Order: sequence, then C-alpha cells, then structure tokens
Amino acid sequence: MSNFVVSGTPHVRSKESIQSIMRDVIIALIPATAMGIYYFGTRALLLIAVSIISSVVFEWLYEALLKKPITISDLSAVVTGLLLAMNLPASAPVWVPIVGSAFSIIFAKQLFGGLGQNFINPALAGRAFLLASYPTEMTTWTAPVGFSGAEAVTVATPLAELKQGIMPAASLQDVLIGNIGGCIGETCAIALIVGGIYLIVKHVISWKVPVIYIATVFVLSAAIGRKGLRVPVYELFVGGLMLGAFFMATDYASSPVTPKGQIIFALGCGLITTLIRVFGGYPEGVSYSILIMNLAVPLIERFTEPKIFGALPKVKEAK
Repeated sequence: MSNFVVSGTPHVRSKESIQSIMRDVIIALIPATAMGIYYFGTRALLLIAVSIISSVVFEWLYEALLKKPITISDLSAVVTGLLLAMNLPASAPVWVPIVGSAFSIIFAKQLFGGLGQNFINPALAGRAFLLASYPTEMTTWTAPVGFSGAEAVTVATPLAELKQGIMPAASLQDVLIGNIGGCIGETCAIALIVGGIYLIVKHVISWKVPVIYIATVFVLSAAIGRKGLRVPVYELFVGGLMLGAFFMATDYASSPVTPKGQIIFALGCGLITTLIRVFGGYPEGVSYSILIMNLAVPLIERFTEPKIFGALPKVKEAK
C-alpha cells in the first residue's frame, strides 16, 4: 500500500521561484543597463557594481548578525542594488550607492521582515532617502560622454526644461535612445520598454499597472500641460516614468494583488506623478508617487478584496 502525504491547500505547483523571477527582472534590465553604461561610461559601470555589491553585502551581514537564514542566493538584493543604481546620476560619488544600499536593504526591507514583508519598494525608498539627504549629489546631471570616458559636462535634463515651460532641446529620437542627461538607467526609453515587454510576455508582471500608469500620465499631461506647454509624448519618455512603471510600480510586495486594486494603484500613481511634475517644486514625481501609493495598498486591497464564494454575510452582534 502506497503512502500519501496530504498537505493543506492550495495544491498548486509552479516551476517559478523567487530566484527565477528575480533572474527575469535582471535580464529585463540588461538593455537599459547596457545603454546607461554606453552613454555614461565607466563611471556608470562603477556605480552599478558598487550598488549591487553593497546591497548583497548588507543583506548578508544583517542576516548573519541576527542569525537568520541567508537569502542572498534569491537575487532580490541584486535587483534592489541594480534598481537603485539605475536611479542615480552618473556624477554621484561612490559612497552614495553604498549609503543608499544600506538604507534600502536594512531599513526598507529587512527591518520589516525581509522579502515579501516590505510595504514600500526598497530601491525607491533608498533613492528618496538619498534625495532628501544629499540633494546636490542626487541632482547634478551630466551629458552622455560615451564609454571613452570624456570629461562630463553638467547639463539640464529635458524634465527640468519642461518644468520651466521650455521645449526640450533634445530631439525625440535622442530621448528614445537615451542620448540625454538623467539617471543612469532611465534615459533610454526603448531599452526600458523592451525590458518591460519581456516581463509581461514571461508573465512576471501584469500589463495593467504599467500600461494604465503610463496612459494616465499621457492623458493628464495632454490635458494640463506645463505652463501652457503640452507635449505628452515627451512626458512619457523623459524622466523615470518607464523605469518606474515597468520595474518598480509592479513590485509584488508593495503593490496590490487584486485586479481592481491594480487599476486604482496605477491610476493613483499616474495622477500623483502628473500633479508633482506640474504643480510641485520638483520636476520629477515618479518615485514619490509610487511610494505614496505603496502606503495606500493595504487600504486599496481592503476595499477591492473579492467576496469568497459561498461565504455568509457577517451578522452584527446584538448589544
């Protein structure tokens, strides 16, 4: 007679694992990473390497000191480090990604229980912390210099020009391929879109959040404009919208799991991004919009939770 082991539900089996999902995210980020290194040179490569290594070391160190299971093999720390580096200017000092990685891994991730327990995106939390603490280092933009390592020249980003009501000097072609000033991983819109499509095709992320998020920014930018300047196409492809929509707003732990919740979340991200860009003092609003909506996720899921089939309505107790 054969022995059967019966476990609790659900009895769903999947070949996917945390490691395989994180590996797909890394693969999807390769085009944007490569273009960032191509345009911003060895300096970008150094910052990316330091950010990834720092994130892995801080996660290992925290878990080792607290005698917790070591989880660096799941590649989540690598993804956090890579995303943080994508959100840094190429001119940032080497210590910036180290400080950012420490905050992202320890304060935004591990102190809340580790992967899956964090209520905000760790990489975005690290970026927000760096921006608040070191604004000069985080807002000094350089023009693309190529891998030759030519001397970097400080420039205004297209978003900064739009903020002043000035049509960006960069052509739409330069914007699409990334030949503009900005963060290492956000300038090449085509590379980010290719990576996003890869994640959707591989069913790593749902199309709802990125598509609705981007569409909301497009519609609101066309309707509102900046100081009378309405160029919604530029609003989509400059700044961190593509990076945020495909790679950070879709974070499993800090975004809704219900279909209706994902729609509300994406609409909220698009609305707040546009409001900050148009009416705020900062030309970009992607990071803060996602972080704000991360905080609203428990409330969103509470009101969009599907009803259990066959469940009886709750009966109020008589006082």
